[in-house]
Amino acid sequence: MGVKQYLVAATAIAALAVGTVQGNAQTAAPATAVQTIPGMPPVMDPQNLYSETSAAHLSPVVADDPARVYVPNLRSNDVYVIDPATNKVVDRFPVGKSPQHVVPSWDLRTLWVTNNAEGRTDGSLTPIDVHTGKPGEPVAVDDPYNMYFTPDGKSAIVVAEARKRLDFRDPHTMALQQSVDVPDCAGVNHADFSIDGRYAIFTCEFGGHLVKVDTVNHKVLGYLKLSSGGMPQDILISPNGRTFYIADMMADGVFTVDGDRFVETGFIPTGVGAHGLYPSRDATKMYVANRGSHKVHGKPHSKSGGVSVIDFATNRVVADWPIPGGGSPDMGNVSADGKSLWLSGRFDDVVYRIDTADGSMIKIPVGAEPHGLTVWPQPGRYSIGHTGILR
Repeated sequence: MGVKQYLVAATAIAALAVGTVQGNAQTAAPATAVQTIPGMPPVMDPQNLYSETSAAHLSPVVADDPARVYVPNLRSNDVYVIDPATNKVVDRFPVGKSPQHVVPSWDLRTLWVTNNAEGRTDGSLTPIDVHTGKPGEPVAVDDPYNMYFTPDGKSAIVVAEARKRLDFRDPHTMALQQSVDVPDCAGVNHADFSIDGRYAIFTCEFGGHLVKVDTVNHKVLGYLKLSSGGMPQDILISPNGRTFYIADMMADGVFTVDGDRFVETGFIPTGVGAHGLYPSRDATKMYVANRGSHKVHGKPHSKSGGVSVIDFATNRVVADWPIPGGGSPDMGNVSADGKSLWLSGRFDDVVYRIDTADGSMIKIPVGAEPHGLTVWPQPGRYSIGHTGILR
């Protein structure tokens, strides 16, 4: 699908999706409903903002999309496509320079490959048609390391890491709406949003900070310096919306932060190079990818590489799954049925498919330095970005 065709289809589908959600909310929303920002779909269960991403909630919008895993390879400048039914690579296509993440759009109709062209000025976004699995014409965008979508669907937020800047853009055309400088956030890269959509917290990888941003008025609300560690990576909000979890690659674990008060509240040790965070389909557990290294460019086959499983109710690690032979699990996501955790093996040029019942796994060879892969389709009503944070 071309970009122009996508714009027409995406706008129509987005309007339909929001209208359906809001119509259902009149009868399904609980009495203690969360007061969300205008235009944001309602929170159906205030105690579990992931209630609509369980295996039973696959949207009709994505029902006919082929099941695939899309893997961006940072150094070979391409995307590998895996069929999860066979665990085989079934397609491969070139994209822009330095593809970092594959990001589902807010309306679930397009996957965007963020090619940030490390050290250059020719960054781009490559759209993938989720119904055909084929790429479209790239859109020129400055330094798109990562990308998110405001929960009301009005803006894409391109994370311009090297520029210390957040670019709010039209979610379909990617035309610039407004830029927000975050000068004290060196290495701005990952984010998650409050349960009501009013703010987002971004991690600052190279400064040990977090930055809180008003998503309605597009302004910085403040910075928080973590007490130790110094290389915050992925961030994930708890099902009840009260706690943000921050993986820190130097601290070898996960910090907890009260987002409303914007204060650090605790720490959970996990493993060396804590990096990616993903909720289970039943929203009872969180998977932590421990990359096995404190270095941005680590060595393959790290004996410390593995996955830790944290219980949301107790904030305790309830399982540890090492990578057989060593490895470097990085970014990814959970399958639609919740039975598999897919992670890129950043320094090992493989993808791990991990059984969420017992931690057993297989390795699938891919391109050079795989990074932020996404699994598609996924349950949920809309995407707020990264490798598929759906709600």
